[in-house]
Amino acid sequence: MWPFRRERGGDLRRTEDCCSEVRRVLLTREQTIEYKLLSAEGKHGDPRWPAFAARYGFDPQHPVQWEVETLEPAELQRLVLAAVDPYIDRQVLAQQIAREEEQRRALAAFVRGWGAAERT
Repeated sequence: MWPFRRERGGDLRRTEDCCSEVRRVLLTREQTIEYKLLSAEGKHGDPRWPAFAARYGFDPQHPVQWEVETLEPAELQRLVLAAVDPYIDRQVLAQQIAREEEQRRALAAFVRGWGAAERT
């Protein structure tokens, strides 16, 4: 089950104790300004727009939106990796990578053996 629900205004709120915090990574208002991203016309009738407009000082009658895809792919990747990097346990990651490599070797050996079994 998805442990979040949308609040009025579009914000995600935690509904279970699986996460200690929810942090907006992309796309923030500051990033739309920093990267000079052009806005597009938003969806009229979006029930989240009035609260969003009030929070950020937009005209509630003229919805706008920004698409994260307008960022350069390399920059998008850099921003996401920078956001998650502080939360990565390097020891656990190294153990998992070693485990995956072990599984790859075992699978490759199995596949090589599969063909040998058919030839006999």
